[in-house]
Formats: sequence, C-alpha cells, structure tokens
Amino acid sequence: MFVRNQWYVAGWDYEIDRNPKARIICGEALLLYRRLDRQVVALQDACPHRLLPLSMGVKEGDRIRCRYHGLLLDSSGAAVEMPHRVERTHKSICAKAYPVAERHRFVWVWIGDPARADPAQIPDFWPCSHPQWTFDGDYYPIQCDYRLVIDNLMDLSHETYTHPGSIGQPEILDTPIETRAEADRVTVTRWMSGIDPPPFWRDALKQDGPVDRWQICHFLPPSSVLIDVGVAPVAAGATLEDHDQGARGFVIDAITPETTTTSHYFWGMARNFDIHDVGFTARLKQQQGKVFQEDVAVLEAQQKSISRHPHLKLKSFSIDAGGVRARQMIERILREQTATDC
Repeated sequence: MFVRNQWYVAGWDYEIDRNPKARIICGEALLLYRRLDRQVVALQDACPHRLLPLSMGVKEGDRIRCRYHGLLLDSSGAAVEMPHRVERTHKSICAKAYPVAERHRFVWVWIGDPARADPAQIPDFWPCSHPQWTFDGDYYPIQCDYRLVIDNLMDLSHETYTHPGSIGQPEILDTPIETRAEADRVTVTRWMSGIDPPPFWRDALKQDGPVDRWQICHFLPPSSVLIDVGVAPVAAGATLEDHDQGARGFVIDAITPETTTTSHYFWGMARNFDIHDVGFTARLKQQQGKVFQEDVAVLEAQQKSISRHPHLKLKSFSIDAGGVRARQMIERILREQTATDC
C-alpha cells in the first residue's frame, strides 16, 4: 500500500519532452509529455476505449491519438474525436488527468484526490533552486522496495563498507548519532571532529589536513531524503549550527515507488562551492553516480534475499534508528489515510 494524496517525483525536467513517456508511480501507469507551451501533461496510460497504453499513441500537436482505433484525446484527457468520426464525443469518454507541478528541477505528480493537490506541499528542496548553489543529478531504476532505499540513506554507517574508496571511512562507525523525529520529518545527525577527510571530500576541499565532517540526514515524507554533508578545516571553526566554511553540499534523493518491489531513484548533489565550474559539476555527477551504483547493487541483492526468505524479519540495531523512525512515520500516515478512506 502506498501513501496517497502526496506529491511524487515523476521525472527530471529534461526527461519529459514532446514525446510520450510511460512511467508507473505507486502502481498507477502514467503517460507524460509536454505541450507546445512546455507545460507537462500527466494522463492515465490507458486509452478509455480498449485500454491500450496511450504512451504507444501518436502525438498530434498537444493531443494524442490511440494507436489501436484512433480515439483522439486532448491534453486534459477528454475525447475530441471518435474512431468513427461521424459519432459524437461524450464527456464521459476521457482518460484520468493528474495534477502536475515543476519545482527544483523535477516534475512532480500528485497521486490521490486531485482536489487536494496543493503545490505548497511539495517537499522543500531549497538547495536545488537557490541562486548561490548549483545542482545536477541523474536517475536510476532500482529493483527494490522504496523503503529499503530510505533505510539506506538514513543510516550512513554503511558507507564504511559499501563505499570504502570514495566517501567511507572508519570514523563514521566511531561517532555517535542523534536521531530526532518531528511532525514533518526525521533527522539523523553525525558530527566527526578532527578527522582526515575521505578521498571524495579531500578533493572537494582541495587541501589536506584534519577536518570536521558532518552528515545530517532529513527524511521528508512520503519518500524523500536530503542529506546535508561536507567538510571544513578544523581551524575554520564550523559548528552544527553554522557549517558553510568549507565544502558543503546536499545529497538530494527522491525515491518514487513504482511497485511494491521496484522504485524510481532520482538523485543528485546541490553544493555551494565552485558553483560556476561546469566541468567539476560533470565529474562530480559521474563520481556520485558510481557511489550510488554501489548502493543499487546492495539494495537489489537485499530485495532478492527478502523475497527468498519471506519467513525472516529485518532486525534493527541502534544505527537503524533513522530508518525505523521514517518507517514509523510512513505507517502513521498510512493509518491516517486508511481511517480517512473508511
């Protein structure tokens, strides 16, 4: 069961263009494309006639014609021409339309009651749109339950063993974490003082020497994680409240459920250093992509193991507190959703 009446990322701004694109979100098949005015259209990906996917259809201006019998729909999903052209259309012949918004480089789709769609409820990915920050990233389909991705991102102790050549280091496991649940988020904080930076952050800082390193993970329901990360020279005096002195970034993670065991993983890095260095942005994206591919390999293997062992349960240790709290928040929202539906 998925959390409804929520905004989910359906794609990067550059992914959705004039050509029909099919994407399944929370078990619902969607057709996405842009009109000539560049506004995004999201329709149920099923012709209201014989249910052929509309994404197989032919675009005619801002309209789409079913490839089977030729029913023509406008961008609101309404039929404007019948297969037998002398036959009148009726307002009951339509494909479901979904509310859409573009924000923070992403196309967001509202899954739930369209009357409740409020763009003000879109998660605040502010670093992605701030003029003094730069942002880029990519997309991976991933064969696992979206909650496993959230578990992974809310417990960065895995970096020591999953990413030893880039961002992992033993000090992560030696540093205590603080987990805090609020009404609208779960936060996990780790502050590492006077350590040697791992290769990734040493290169970002462009110097050697001991640093203070931080990892502050924010789970934002229904399925996003923003991670405030970075390093600063010890002499810079960075604190948990003020840490813009060195190399700071936000790892942006929007995890959109596809099915109960598959997900869409939209990831990226927003940063406030070297923001005009386009080449560095491209190299950083490539490096980050390799890191996340290591996560994908682990998570897909974990999902396969879970499916093979349905009688076994996941165990939670102290390092899992962030993921556990995030799952509890998801379950609470689902209970409230069920109560409302009843």
